Amino acid sequence: MSRIGKKPVPIPKNVEIKINSGNVITVNGPKGRLTKKIPECLEIKIESDFATVLRPSEKKEHRSLHGLGRTLLANMVEGVTQGYTKNLELVGVGYRAAKQGADLILNVGYSQPVHFVPPEGITIEVPAPNKISITGIDKETVGDTAARIRHVRPPEPYKGKGIRYENEYVRRKVGKAGA
Repeated sequence: MSRIGKKPVPIPKNVEIKINSGNVITVNGPKGRLTKKIPECLEIKIESDFATVLRPSEKKEHRSLHGLGRTLLANMVEGVTQGYTKNLELVGVGYRAAKQGADLILNVGYSQPVHFVPPEGITIEVPAPNKISITGIDKETVGDTAARIRHVRPPEPYKGKGIRYENEYVRRKVGKAGA
């Protein structure tokens, strides 16, 4: 049995979960509202302050979706109560970020600055010129946005310059041998 799938998801007092037809789950909380479809083969039972995800059989397909369904539900509950944050660092001489309205302006060694428009529900902050903080309630969207910003200039292996996740280790290569 899935060890993750059988764990109940605690539901805080200020969170409301609704299950619509086709296993579309809506979670309302203090930070906002999330809606996501989980696999239809799974059944969700909501008790007073816990939600449990059940699978219909021991087939391989059902076992593999069991933990996924529970994790999606748990991520939605955590997102509407606490939210998610990803931090990025800009490493390189002259590399900096700035905000222009809701947009992010990146100066990362190209001839023109790169304008990045965040998706709906995502807040981007620039606490320092070489740091970016991405915040939102949907874990998937926060991670995807961070990955798209990092893709503008991924860290290169020789000097380590580029945009990287906070505390990301970049394996360095040795350059050419001298004369």
